Amino acid sequence: MITYDRHPDTYRHWRLAVEGDIATLTLSVDEDGGLVPGYQLKLNSYDLGVDIELNDALQRIRFEHPKVRTVIMTSGLDRMFCAGANIYMLGTSSHGWKVNFCKFTNETRNSMEDSSRHSGLRFLAACNGTTAGGGYELALACDEIILIDDRSSAVSLPEVPLLGVLPGTGGLTRLTDKRKVRHDLADVFCTNPDGVRGERAKEWRLVDEVVPRNSFDERVAERARELAATSARPTQATGISLTPLDREIDDVGYHYRYVDVSLHEEEGYAALTVRGPTGATPGTLHDIHLAGADWWPLAMARELDDAILMLRTNNEDIGTILLRTAGEIDPVLKMDELLVAHADDWFVKEVIGMLRRTLARLDVSSRSLFALIEEDSCFAGTLYELALAADRIYMLDLPDEEGAPPHIALSPLNFGSFESVNGKTRLSRRFYEDEVLLNTLRQQVGVEIGAVEAEEKGLVTFIPDDIDWEDEIRLLIEERASLSPDALTGLEANLRFGGTETAATKIFGRLSAWQNWIFNRPNAVGEKGALKLFGSGSKAEFDRRRV
Repeated sequence: MITYDRHPDTYRHWRLAVEGDIATLTLSVDEDGGLVPGYQLKLNSYDLGVDIELNDALQRIRFEHPKVRTVIMTSGLDRMFCAGANIYMLGTSSHGWKVNFCKFTNETRNSMEDSSRHSGLRFLAACNGTTAGGGYELALACDEIILIDDRSSAVSLPEVPLLGVLPGTGGLTRLTDKRKVRHDLADVFCTNPDGVRGERAKEWRLVDEVVPRNSFDERVAERARELAATSARPTQATGISLTPLDREIDDVGYHYRYVDVSLHEEEGYAALTVRGPTGATPGTLHDIHLAGADWWPLAMARELDDAILMLRTNNEDIGTILLRTAGEIDPVLKMDELLVAHADDWFVKEVIGMLRRTLARLDVSSRSLFALIEEDSCFAGTLYELALAADRIYMLDLPDEEGAPPHIALSPLNFGSFESVNGKTRLSRRFYEDEVLLNTLRQQVGVEIGAVEAEEKGLVTFIPDDIDWEDEIRLLIEERASLSPDALTGLEANLRFGGTETAATKIFGRLSAWQNWIFNRPNAVGEKGALKLFGSGSKAEFDRRRV
């Protein structure tokens, strides 16, 4: 079983050093430290385990080191920044492993850009050696790239000529949309396995600076300080400790303090329940900081994030996730009030960022998502975002005389803060940015809305009564299990992100469709495919027919 929680004391591949407002993440991959046996991670190449550590290190910087304003990404090897994803790992992995590996790597890179955009955390790639494939894609995720000028170090995306696949972590999109490399130059670059070095790399916008070896470290430190001066991160603050997750794993699921996952493998679904806040709500900003990692929004987000990753990696046959909540609406809305009131505080800002990125991870998961709003639900504000992320929302229509009918409620956070990967809020996406309708809904903030009214306002999909509820949900699960998982993955990805494209939707769309398809093609993974034969001395044999 693969788990995603790590601690700096156990890192095998990264070193995190913090000095004032500068953090340095140094990649020194343990060749024999692969997540699974069967390959060596030579030349600072990486597998999922390397990226799991990077994800943890980024979280530590965000929460435990709030005074850090610039992160330098560099290598501990001489003349080698990073050779990218380990080819032998990819060549021996299953199709699903390859795609999910690329997806997690994408999300980690995207999270760096999210932190730069929303929190002012700057990233500087100090490429002190050859920077190839996924190594260059890591650099592309940074705000700026400095390449050493030693007459040998180059940047490259060699996947097409060497492996018969695409740069899998957003390389093509970031070349065009982020760095605005000209189309013809990008074509030359992506078909040349040797890449581009020196001043030409700068002229083509592949890097921002090219610096001689004898002044490289000095210039990196100088530029890191300059970037730090542009950051909105605090100059004086005390971080909070990211304590280990309280997680129990057994035969029936994953169990946390606020999140519970119940596996139903024969039926092909998992029930994921998020519990709302309980007990006294922190009254002041001091109380919030004092709560630290135990503060409900952060604790819940960390658990939900871990649960999503556990399901993706360890439960491939689970195709449907039923999203439930448990608790009372009022405490959720009060917690949202605190998030809004203190949104400028560094810690609260980082918690909102964690929630945003976790919800986005749910958005791009290749699972059918159905929200079930029942008697004891608390789909309000932040937790209503779970429902908005779903492909359908079912709400129990229960008469008042038969119990406590469920309600939903909106908060100001539903109209900002939690934008999806397409740059739109889920509520805005739901109604295709209809400002008249959205302004009407803004007047409903804090109001508890019953099933009939929720359906009329378009906030839910169906409202079965208590007589039909169990049959409706049973048939829903059975219907989804009868459909092609491949077709559903394509269907859901298309419908969830309608409207204007962003770099992130392009990255995930190309991963889900183009790279997914290429990973299945014999030209890449067949017995005579480029990925299979890499390093063997034999040349790939391609089927020359274009499809």
